[in-house]
Amino acid sequence: MFTDADDQIPGGHPIAVASDSWWTQRFENEPFVPGKTVTIGSTVYSIVGITPRKFFGTTVGECPDFWIPLAMEAQISPGWNGLTNKFFQSLHVVGRLKPRANMARAEAEINLVFKRTLQDYAGPQPTKKDLEDLQHARIDLTPAATGLSQLREQFSKPLSILMSVVAMVLLIACANIANLMLARATARQREIAIRMAVGATRWRLIRQLLSESLLLSLLGGALGLAMAQWAARLLLMMVSSGPQPVPIEVTLDFWVLAFTSIIAIATALIFGIAPALRATQVECGLEIKEGKGSAPAQARSALARALLMGQVALSLALLTGAGLFLRTLVNLTSMDMGFTKENVLLFQVDESSAGYKEDQRLLALYQEIERRVSALPGIHAASFSFFTFNQGGWTTYINTRKPLENGDRIVSHNVVGPAYFATMGIPLLTGRAFDTRDTETSTKVAVVNETLARRYFPGQSPTGQRFRIGGPDAGPENEREIIGVVKDAKYENLREADRAAAYYPYSQRIQYLGDFEIRFSGEPGAAISAVRATVARVDPNLPISDARTMTQEIGRSIVDQRLIAQISGFFALLALFLACIGIYGVTSYAVTQQTREIGIRMALGAQRKQVVSLILRQTLIVLAAGLVIGIPAVLATQRLISTQLYGLPPIDPVSISVSSALLIGAAIVAGYVPARQATKVDPMEALRYE
Repeated sequence: MFTDADDQIPGGHPIAVASDSWWTQRFENEPFVPGKTVTIGSTVYSIVGITPRKFFGTTVGECPDFWIPLAMEAQISPGWNGLTNKFFQSLHVVGRLKPRANMARAEAEINLVFKRTLQDYAGPQPTKKDLEDLQHARIDLTPAATGLSQLREQFSKPLSILMSVVAMVLLIACANIANLMLARATARQREIAIRMAVGATRWRLIRQLLSESLLLSLLGGALGLAMAQWAARLLLMMVSSGPQPVPIEVTLDFWVLAFTSIIAIATALIFGIAPALRATQVECGLEIKEGKGSAPAQARSALARALLMGQVALSLALLTGAGLFLRTLVNLTSMDMGFTKENVLLFQVDESSAGYKEDQRLLALYQEIERRVSALPGIHAASFSFFTFNQGGWTTYINTRKPLENGDRIVSHNVVGPAYFATMGIPLLTGRAFDTRDTETSTKVAVVNETLARRYFPGQSPTGQRFRIGGPDAGPENEREIIGVVKDAKYENLREADRAAAYYPYSQRIQYLGDFEIRFSGEPGAAISAVRATVARVDPNLPISDARTMTQEIGRSIVDQRLIAQISGFFALLALFLACIGIYGVTSYAVTQQTREIGIRMALGAQRKQVVSLILRQTLIVLAAGLVIGIPAVLATQRLISTQLYGLPPIDPVSISVSSALLIGAAIVAGYVPARQATKVDPMEALRYE
């Protein structure tokens, strides 16, 4: 492994530790022997070690192939070295606390040193921005056992919501099974009465009934564990934004088994205790004589209706929530993004690893690739850029001759090729785009978007106006003249508000760009192959990777929203199905209890449709009560998930109305079958039985 000496001399120790997966893939079962090498960029590294099989570092969801000393930073990124930039703050530091050390105290001491360092960087006369940065800058300590994870930040809120959804579905299922257990207990009334008459205590019978519930719950838990492995793989595929699943190993362990067991036991108690208590409330004499025992039956019917109301209320909340998530997903995918997403391909290039520096040779590479790719059949335009949608960004201040009095002063900046706007389909509103007139020696120019023009130059034409990139102390070398205005577009994500943005020609700001976009027609696969072949002819050593369409990139940016919409939709439909079963069960139970009444009505001349109407009316009354109870739950749910919604009012009557209509329709269908069965009762048999 690495030693202190390996990290002292910049570029002095080209060594690497390889991952076990890379070594196995490259050398199969060959044991590690020092002396193997690997070329990264233009540097040859000696492999000095192999990581343990399941080691992936500190970042959950990422599995690097190599670990390299930090002193080799300049070799990994030729032309730029973060170690020589005092403002470079993109490192994660791992440390080990001394025995009996306090994390909170260690964090306070580290931040004290950190702020002193920033004060030294700011100098004796810090600017207002320096003071703001000093006030907000801090280092947070977190336990290394949890690792670092962008996935956790991205999916913690959606997965928390989905856990709540699962809990609500579990409660609906519990209410459903409780009703079934209640109906089963009704059928066993005479058995229970006889057992109590011969000496069985009520507590003993309750324990037996709870044991039956526990057995059912444990069998369900075991089935759930069997399905969990498949569901976990499916979930990993759903959260993966790239072509490969997120490299996270999900296995059943003690904690998963313990959690499942606790839930199974709790579930058995939830759906078993009420039916067990009701089942043992019998009048032995009446039941043994085969009387119906009207008072206990009425109590059981009331409990069944109460459970059904709870099911309906929870189902309404789930259906409405799923509708909100689905409408949010539709709003995000159908919004005006400011660019044309169809028929755009995106690539990543790594100029530094091919030995290029930020000079005229790099500029010539960009121009030659753009020229050759644009000439390919089916390719309409091609351009390099510093970043594209969902690929980060560069933000800083700008200064104009008239300072901005209020509003957001942060501006997004991008460095692009001459055909960038044509490639992305961003409309030019006024002025001109970049062309061959914009050279390294000509006037430094910029194209800005509508928001920047409106915010910084209200009531006047922005074309010909000037601004400087940076804070108040920005020099004349940072001055740019505006030559055109383009439509606002989305830059980092679909939810962002309109932001000021400025574009600069790469011919006047030579730097590594990395993103390559083309506009094409025809099949994406053919265009990708043609672009790769063309780039290889320009420079066979230039890596070009991560080919995808803009539509796929947009999908990557909302993978969390798609996940929550799909899973909540599935569970909402499951809740609707369970509610249908519950309505069917309760209605059937009610029909059984009303057999004598129905027989009397039909004997007195009631029509079949009147009997059906009576049963459905009783069902819809219970449903209406459940909907009324569910409205507050829906409103509370919408407030809780409001941060995950987009383009919807605080209270969305459309989703509530559609969800209510679905439940009403399902209730009519589920209640009609037993109601129809009730019309087949023979009045004479019903009266004779009674």
